[in-house]
Amino acid sequence: MNRIINIAAQSYEIAGGFTISRGTRTHAQVVVVTIEEDGASGRGECVPYPRYGESLETVQTQIEEISPLLKTGLSRTALQNAMPAGAARNAVDCALWDLDAKRSGQSAAELAGLGALHPVTTAFTISVDTPEAMAEKTSAAAHRPLLKVKLAGPGDDARILAVREAAPGSTLIVDANEAWDESCFEANMAACAAAGVQLIEQPLPAGNDDLLASLTPPVAICADESLSPGKGLDGLREKYDAVNIKLDKAGGLTEALKLLTEARAADFKVMTGCMLGTSLAMAPAVLIAQNADYVDLDGPLLLSQDRIPGLRFDDSTLYPPEPALWG
Repeated sequence: MNRIINIAAQSYEIAGGFTISRGTRTHAQVVVVTIEEDGASGRGECVPYPRYGESLETVQTQIEEISPLLKTGLSRTALQNAMPAGAARNAVDCALWDLDAKRSGQSAAELAGLGALHPVTTAFTISVDTPEAMAEKTSAAAHRPLLKVKLAGPGDDARILAVREAAPGSTLIVDANEAWDESCFEANMAACAAAGVQLIEQPLPAGNDDLLASLTPPVAICADESLSPGKGLDGLREKYDAVNIKLDKAGGLTEALKLLTEARAADFKVMTGCMLGTSLAMAPAVLIAQNADYVDLDGPLLLSQDRIPGLRFDDSTLYPPEPALWG
C-alpha cells in the first residue's frame, strides 16, 4: 500500500469578524488533510486552537510526522494511539473516515452503525460586544430558534438582558469562555436565569471551577474548556450538567463517538460544538449531532464564503452532508 498524503493550510474570511472573551478574529485558519488510496480520496479539516498551544505550524508538523505510517496503511483504530488528541488527529481521523466510506461504498454514518442522518437545528452565534451592538446583531437573527451568546465577564448581565429583549422568542444558550469570576458570577448567573437561558457554557476558568461543585445553579452548566484534549469525563459530573463535544478537542470522530456514549452513560446532557471552520469541519460532527441535546455547528454561517460544495443550511436547519463534501 502506498497512500498519497496532502496537507494544506487554508484561510477563510469571517463575515464581520468574530469576538469572544479571549479576543477577535478576522479569518478562520484551517488545516485540510487529503488521503488518496486506490483512486479514492478522503478529506478531513481541523482548526488549530491556541488555547491548547496549537497553531497551523504545529498541527502541520504533527501530521507530517505521522505521514509515513499513514502512507503504509495506518487505520483509524491504530491512529488513536499513534497521535495525541487534538486538532491534528481530528483532521487525519476524519480523512480516514471519509476514505473508508468512499472505498467501501457505505456512508460514514453506516460505518459508525448509525441509521439515516436527519436534519438538525443549529445554534447561531452572537459575538460579544456592547449591549447595544449585541442587541442590533440579535435583532437580525431573532427569527432563529436557537441563539448562542458569547459573553466576556463583568457587564454580561446587561448583555444578556439586551439580547433577550431583542429576541424574545428564541431559545438562548450562552458561552462565557472562562471569563467569569467571583466579582460577576452571581449577577451574571441571576441575569441568565431571569432571561430564561437554558445552558451556560464554561462560566469559570477550567483550572478554577471547583466552586461549581458546591452550587445548585438555576441554569444548567456545560463544560467546554474543562473537557480538554486527551482528558476524559472524570471529575466533571459533580460540577457540570452537560459537556460540549468538539471534534478538534476529542481528536476526531472516533473519539467523539466514544465520548458521546460515555457522556450519556454518565447522565450528561450533550452539546456538539465547533471551532470556526468550513463545512468540511462541521460535516463529521453531524453524526454526533444526531444524538445531541444542543447543536452548535454554525461555523459556515459565520464565514464570508464557505467551501464548495458545502453543507446545506435552511436558516438554522442543517442538513446531513452529501458524499461530495464528506462521508
